[in-house]
Amino acid sequence: MLALVALLLMSGCVSTKKIVYFQESDEVFRQGQQIMQQYEMRYKPADQLLIKVTCSEPELLAVFSQDVVMGTAGQGSSTNISSSGSMTNAYGYTVSNDGYVTLPAVGRVSVVGLTSGEAADRIEKAIIDANLIKDPDVTVRLLNARVAVLGAVNAPQVVNLTSERNTILDVLSRCGDVADTGLRQKVTLYREENGERKKYSLDLTSADIFQSPAYYVQQNDLIYVEPNKSQTVKSSAFYTFLGAGSAILGVISAIVTIVMVTTR
Repeated sequence: MLALVALLLMSGCVSTKKIVYFQESDEVFRQGQQIMQQYEMRYKPADQLLIKVTCSEPELLAVFSQDVVMGTAGQGSSTNISSSGSMTNAYGYTVSNDGYVTLPAVGRVSVVGLTSGEAADRIEKAIIDANLIKDPDVTVRLLNARVAVLGAVNAPQVVNLTSERNTILDVLSRCGDVADTGLRQKVTLYREENGERKKYSLDLTSADIFQSPAYYVQQNDLIYVEPNKSQTVKSSAFYTFLGAGSAILGVISAIVTIVMVTTR
């Protein structure tokens, strides 16, 4: 019985080396570290974009409101011109498989691989080249940015990204952090880039994570946190049998103790 209790206690002991984040970061950040990674999201096929156009002569925006079917997916949508003089597509434009959005009176504009700022500049140029507006001001925003998180986290889910700059730590915190059963040294991020699927291995306990190309997440990333061996054991039939057996032994031990006391 004592051996069983000792075994259970040992299974609950975890070295702090396995759970403390960013170890040896004092040495790494003795001097400021230049941010080298790409943190702005770049547009990919099937992304949904919200495109807003303004100019000094709002009446020129009427040309954009004449189409009722907008976006490359052929979906129904509507275009509104506000009192402040801006045109907004209410449902968003879909980036086609070959990387284009189709704008009313402008035509196809390539946006794949561009950031929000770069896409806005390209759309502004396309509007000017089409002789529609001389001074367009375009804002582009990604509508459907999200990251899926699976494995040993406290709340596995699909996380909707609310800004253009999100780290893997932001996403994991939205999922309640890594669970006690998760391996912080074995976090994997899967990403689609330029038609290829790539895999990045991350160690949350190391300060080197700040230099990883996967530190800043991109839309449609998949994050998986590997569970530790104890979780695998706990999920096994043997562990279930062991737990039930220890409970039975505990009850038997209590009964024997009561009998011995009452017979004295």
